[in-house]
Amino acid sequence: MFPVNLRTFDLNLLKVFDVVMSERSLTRAAQQLSLTQPAVSNALRRLREALGDDLLVRKGRGLEPTARGEELWPAVREALQRLQASLAPSVFEPSTASSTFVLTLADATAAELIPGLVEALTTLAPNVSLRLVPLTTRDPRALLDAGHADLAIGHFPAVLADLTARAQAGEAVSFLHQRLFAGDYVCVMRQGHPLAQGPLTLQRFCAARHMLVSFSGRAFGFVDEALASVECTRRVVLTVNQFFTAGKVVINSDLLTVLPRHFVNVTGFADQLVTRELPFEVPPIHVDALWHQRENGSSAQAWLRAQVAALATRSFPA
Repeated sequence: MFPVNLRTFDLNLLKVFDVVMSERSLTRAAQQLSLTQPAVSNALRRLREALGDDLLVRKGRGLEPTARGEELWPAVREALQRLQASLAPSVFEPSTASSTFVLTLADATAAELIPGLVEALTTLAPNVSLRLVPLTTRDPRALLDAGHADLAIGHFPAVLADLTARAQAGEAVSFLHQRLFAGDYVCVMRQGHPLAQGPLTLQRFCAARHMLVSFSGRAFGFVDEALASVECTRRVVLTVNQFFTAGKVVINSDLLTVLPRHFVNVTGFADQLVTRELPFEVPPIHVDALWHQRENGSSAQAWLRAQVAALATRSFPA
C-alpha cells in the first residue's frame, strides 16, 4: 500500500471514486458528476497512481472493484457523507427531490409494503425513484456497510442480538434498527390436499413432504428449530428462495409449506390455497428495519424510514 500525503492529495478524486463505485460505469459516473468521460477516466487514473492499486477493473461492459477498492469504498463514502452533512446540511424536500432509494427485503414483505410506498412516492415525491434488491441473507450488514442498500427490512434476530450485546458491552454499534411489525406463520397447501380435511396433527404434519423458503438454500429453518424443541423432524424435499414461488409450487403439488399469514391474502391466488394452523408453537416473527449509523442523520433517509414505518403500522395495526 502506497503512503498518501494529504498535503498534495486531491480529495476531489475520492468523490469521483465514490460515484464510479456506485455506478460501475464511467459513462454513468460522468453523467452524475457533470464531467466528460475522459475527465472521469483521468481522475480515476490519478487515484490509482496515488494509491498503487487498480481499484476498479473492466469486466464485460462494466467495472468491478478490486479487493482494495471494495475495502476502501465504505470508508470513503462515509467520510464524504459526513463532510457533506457538516458543511452543507440539507433538508429533504420530497416534492422536489430526485433521490433514488435502495431497499432490500423479501418478496412477501415487499408485496405488503411496496404498493403503498409507491403510492406515497407518487403523491409526495414524484421524482424520487425506488430500487429493490433481493434479500438473500439474514444478516444484511455487509450490504448496508458497502452502500449497496439504504434500508434492509426483514427478520434479523441474530443481528439484533449481536447489536444488543455489543451495546451492552460498551462497544460502538454501526447499525440501528426499528421494529415494524410482528407476524405469524401458517401451514399452506393446495385445495383438495389430503390434509386439507380433518385435524392437522403434529404427526400428520411431520409425515408429509415439505417445501421450505430459504434465502441461503439451507434446508433447515425456524420451523425446524421449533420441531426440534419437541423432538420432531420433517422431510424438506425442496427449498426455494421466494415466497411467491413457494405458493405457486404448492398449488400444483402435494407439498406443504409454511408462509406468513399476511402474505397469503396478497398472493393473488389465495382462493387456490388452504391455510391450517401449525400444530406446534412457533414464536412470532418480528420484522425490523435495519440501517447504517452513517445514514441516521440524513433527512432523506429519515423520511424514507418514516414512510415505511407508517405503512407497516397501517398494514399491521397492533
